[in-house]
Amino acid sequence: MGAINSVVENIYDSEKVSSVLALVGKAHAIKHKVEPVYFKILIGVILEVLAEEYTNEFTPEVQKAWAKMKSLIYTHVIAAYKEVGWVQYPNSTM
Repeated sequence: MGAINSVVENIYDSEKVSSVLALVGKAHAIKHKVEPVYFKILIGVILEVLAEEYTNEFTPEVQKAWAKMKSLIYTHVIAAYKEVGWVQYPNSTM
């Protein structure tokens, strides 16, 4: 969640965004061994919760912006996984 906050706060600083998401991706690939698909699932759940909690504020325009954010996060995280040579484990859920 801290990384998402950092990305939102620095959305106009592409180097900072890339750096934050690369660190998150690498840590989750190497240290935590989290399948990358779970990032997509988690971000989707976060967006569902935001839409439910902030119904009036979560306009179609805001929804579109968060959809772009979801894509940005997932794209950068996947790139970090590839960079560290991520391989699926035999008991992988993917």
